[in-house]
Amino acid sequence: MKTNNKNIDLYKIIIPLALVGIGLALYLLYEYLAPPHQSLCYINAQINCEASTKGALANTLGIPTALWGLTGYIMILISAIRKWRRVLFGVVTFGLLFCLRITFLELFVVNAICPVCLACQTVMIILFILGIKLLEEKR
Repeated sequence: MKTNNKNIDLYKIIIPLALVGIGLALYLLYEYLAPPHQSLCYINAQINCEASTKGALANTLGIPTALWGLTGYIMILISAIRKWRRVLFGVVTFGLLFCLRITFLELFVVNAICPVCLACQTVMIILFILGIKLLEEKR
């Protein structure tokens, strides 16, 4: 499959963003697995990672939520390296919806915001926009 130069430039942005996402997800997974302690992202009762890593949002369908994120970012990285633009777009779309769900639950159910989760959300929004651009350029 031949890719044009604009697509290659987008992949050069997507790959580092996926690596940032992997790093963020690894941190959240570490917080999930670590014994109880005050995490680096603890600011106060309303702004901290503990609600997402130790509380009600720690697991999704019986699997650590951070592991879902880590898997997603790894799939995005592989899709970008292999230049599988449709797969990449599908994964970032699912990832964005997943992140939006987490943010909604943090705001309206748990009443606490995880700064690292918001960073993941930001990365996923950027990846989603880049995924759209990849699909548009191919037309």
